[in-house]
Order: sequence, then C-alpha cells, then structure tokens
Amino acid sequence: MTDSDVYAQDQLFATLDPTMRRVELDDVGACILADTVGFISRLPHKLVEAFRATLEEAASADLLLHTIDSADSERLRNMDEVQKVLTEIGAEEIPQLLVYNKIDLLSDMEPRLDRNDQGKPVAVWLSAHKKAGLKLLEEAMSELLGRNICHGTMKLHASKGSVRAKFHRANAVIGEQYLDDGRCELEVRLPVADFNRILAAESLTTDSIEWMPAAVLAKAS
Repeated sequence: MTDSDVYAQDQLFATLDPTMRRVELDDVGACILADTVGFISRLPHKLVEAFRATLEEAASADLLLHTIDSADSERLRNMDEVQKVLTEIGAEEIPQLLVYNKIDLLSDMEPRLDRNDQGKPVAVWLSAHKKAGLKLLEEAMSELLGRNICHGTMKLHASKGSVRAKFHRANAVIGEQYLDDGRCELEVRLPVADFNRILAAESLTTDSIEWMPAAVLAKAS
C-alpha cells in the first residue's frame, strides 16, 4: 500500500520491531501504518514483555487491521489467539477491520468488502501478493477512520484571531472568507480530538462559534 520495500519472510518473528510507513487516504489525509510483531498462541510471558514496545503500537492505534491468512485451515483458532493477546495488552476495545489475505490461494475467490447490518465495513478479502483488493482496503480504512474526522464551518469574531491561528497551525483550514459583519468564516477539517482540544483551550463551544457540520451543509444545499 505504501510502495516501500520491507523485509518479508515466511519465518517466525520476521518483524521484530514496528515498521511504520505513511499512507494518504481519501477524506482522511495522512495516516501511519504500523506493522507489529506477529501474534502466536501461548506466547511465553517473557516474550510478551520483550515485545511490549511493538505490541503497544497496537494498543495506541485508532484502527487495528487484523490480518488473517484466509487459506489457513487454522484461521479461526489463530483469530481467537490474536484476540487473547489484544485483551492482554488492553487493546480489545479498539475498532478492528478483518483483512483476509491470500485469497489467490482460494478457488474462485474475488476481492470483496463485507459490511454489517449498519453498512459499516467489517472485513476485506484481498491478495497482497497479487495486489488485488487493496483499493477496497483503502476504501474501508477511509470510511472507518473518517468517522473520527471533524469537518464543517465556523464563524469567528475579529477578537478570536488566536483561534483562527490555531486552526491554521494545525493545517486544518481548507477555506476561509470574511463576512460583511467583519467575522471570519472558516471551513476546517481535522481529527475530532484536535478540534475539541482547540475549542477547550479557548473556552469556546460549538454554539459560540456557530459550528455547522459539513453533512448539514450538504443537505441544506
């Protein structure tokens, strides 16, 4: 996905340290993919401690891509073992997307994106080796991560120049114009956590800045 050359071998612990690469996703922007150490069943406690740093990358993620060998007859058991490790490191509540890889080893299997009853992406079937289905994976990631993105417009009085400056420093401003009453109307897009942090630092609320989410604007137009 990132067009980078990374060591890969069919051997235990080929990845000992997190490998991190940047990828641009539609409607989300720059994201960091972290490839962690592989999970195995009955991982000895001493090894869990040794790999604590790489496993913590999973615990601090916004989204876990649970990569599964779809051609492995033991895949269900392996998936259960991964869940046990995630629970041990406190990452069991982090949103997951199941990524069933190696569909090129299955008969009559085409890339596909599975959704739940609410239309939320839950699994992607692909072949990394054949580069088939990667676009579906990007689509699912963009959709899931985009739920944590805040996009809309606000109106700021001239006295709130510091607020405007903070959004600019966060590279969140995608449009701005000055209104007849002297206020500045900003269109911003940034992570929800950063949006809330800026408002809290300035003792502002969404009501005080006349916040209008992009989804509401689209319906109005």
